[in-house]
Amino acid sequence: MVATDAECLQALETQRLGIVAPLDARVGGLFSGPFAGASEDHPPQGGKPSAAERGPENSPPTREHGHARKQGELGSGRMADRTRANASRKSGAPSSPPAAGSRAQPSEGPRTAPHPRADIVIVGAGAAGLMAAVWAGRAVPGRRIVVLDGARKPGAKILIAGGGRCNVTHDHVDASAFAGSSRKAIEKVLRRFDVPQTVAFFEELGVGLEREETGKLFPTTGRARTVLDALLRAARDAGVDILHPRRVESVTTVPRGFVVTGRWGHFDARHLVLATGGTSVPKTGSDGHGYEIARTFRHTITRVFPALVPLTLPKDHFITRLSGLTVDATLEVVSATGKRLSSFTGSTLCTHFGLSGPSVLDISRFYIEAVLDDPRVGLIINWLPKHTPETFENELLDIGHTNVSGHLGRLLPDRLAAALCAFSNVDPKTPGHHLQRDDRKMLARAVTRLLLPITGNRGFGHAEVTAGGIPLTEIRLDTMESRLRPGLYVCGEICDVDGRIGGFNFQWAWASGYTAGVSVGRAEGPRS
Repeated sequence: MVATDAECLQALETQRLGIVAPLDARVGGLFSGPFAGASEDHPPQGGKPSAAERGPENSPPTREHGHARKQGELGSGRMADRTRANASRKSGAPSSPPAAGSRAQPSEGPRTAPHPRADIVIVGAGAAGLMAAVWAGRAVPGRRIVVLDGARKPGAKILIAGGGRCNVTHDHVDASAFAGSSRKAIEKVLRRFDVPQTVAFFEELGVGLEREETGKLFPTTGRARTVLDALLRAARDAGVDILHPRRVESVTTVPRGFVVTGRWGHFDARHLVLATGGTSVPKTGSDGHGYEIARTFRHTITRVFPALVPLTLPKDHFITRLSGLTVDATLEVVSATGKRLSSFTGSTLCTHFGLSGPSVLDISRFYIEAVLDDPRVGLIINWLPKHTPETFENELLDIGHTNVSGHLGRLLPDRLAAALCAFSNVDPKTPGHHLQRDDRKMLARAVTRLLLPITGNRGFGHAEVTAGGIPLTEIRLDTMESRLRPGLYVCGEICDVDGRIGGFNFQWAWASGYTAGVSVGRAEGPRS
C-alpha cells in the first residue's frame, strides 16, 4: 500500500524531531533501509542494499532475488545516530560523528525520501530481458541491476513456447528468415551472438540441446522449464534482482538517468533496457505498453499486427469440416493482379476455425500486411506442391479407367480428396477418361490453386509473435542503444523484427538481449 501525502508529511515531521518510535507500517518503507535521508546531494553510502531494504514497502522478496541482505541491517546504527543527534540538538552541543558502519544523515532539516536506486533497470523478464540481465551482470559485477516484470511469474512465454518444450533456436539462422526492419540490419545483430554461441551458452548453464529433423533445437529434457530455470539461476548468479509483479506504468527522464514508475513505487536508474515484448499472448504480460514507453522518448512504432497466427475461414467452408487433418501444402500470397508476393510450403493443419500449422503461421504476417495495404490481396493453397493446374490436369487425362477418388486417394487423405471433389461438383466415381473438360479444369484448380476466402486471423491472443515495433534505424546496432535517448537500450520483440516459426524469434531475443546487456554493462563501467 502506498502512503498518503498526510502520512508522508507526518513521517517527515517525526523524523525531523528526532523521534525514533516505530512509524506506521505503510510509511515505514519510505524512511527505512539504506536510502533513508539520502538525496541527490547526499547519496546513500556503503555496500549494495538488499531487495527488502530498497524495494517498495509492500514488496516481499521473491526466490529470484540475488544476494539480498536481511531487512533491518544497519538499522540499530541509524537509530543510535538519530538519538545522539536529537540529544545534541537539545543540549546545543555539536553532534558526535556517526557510529562506524552506520549511514550519515543530512543535517539540514526535513527532506523528501528519494526513490530506490539501481545502476541498470531492465523492464521485462522474458527471453530478451533475462538474457540482457545475465550479460549485464557478468559485464559489471557489483553493480545493482534490477529486472521489473508485471507478470505474477516471469518467463511465461518461454514456458508455453514449442508446446511447452521451448524451441530454443534453429541450427541455421540468417536474416532471410526475418521480416520487419531491413535484413542487413537484422543480420548485423544476429552476428553478435550466433547459433554456436547460443548452444555453448546454454550448455554452460547446464541445458543441453538436441536437433530435430526440421533443424529446430530443443532442450534434451523436453521441458521449457529447464530453459527458464537456467536463465533465472544465471541472472541470480550474476547478482541481478528480479522483482515481480512490478508493472512499469511510465518512465521519465531526469538529469542522472531515468525514473521508472508503477503502482508499487519508483526506481531511479542511470541506464534503462526496454525488453517489454510486443502484444502477442497478452495474458503472459505482453500487452504492448512498452510501445507507449518508447514513444515518450520520441521513438517511432511501425504498424503493429499479429504474426505467426492462425487464419480463419467462413464457418461453413469445407475446410472447417476437416478439422485435425494435416498435409504438406504450399500457401501463396497474390496481389490483385495475380502476382506472387510470398509463399511458404510446409505442414498445414485444417481446423474448425480455418487453417493453422507451420506453413500458415509463417505466411500469416505477409498475408496480413499485404491485406492492410490492399484488401484485394488473396491467399491461394496448393494441396499438391509439386503440381500446377496444367500438370495435374494432364495427369487426370492419363488415369484412364481409374476413377477420380481412387487417383486422388493415392495423393491426398481420403477426407480431403472427397471434399475437393464435392467442392468441384465432380462425382468421385467418374473414370478419368469420362471426366469432362470443364470438370477436369475445375478439379485441377481446386487441388492446386484454391483461392481461400480468409475472414481474418485469431488475433494477438493466439499469435506467437508481434510484427512491427521500434525500427532498427533508430537503434545503434552494435550496442542496441537508442539513437534518440542515450542510456536507453532496447531488445527483443519490441523491435520491428519478427521471424519464422522454428526458434528464429528466440535467436533474435538471445542476440539482441546479449548485445544490449553487454553494452549497457560496459556503459555503466566497473564500480570504482
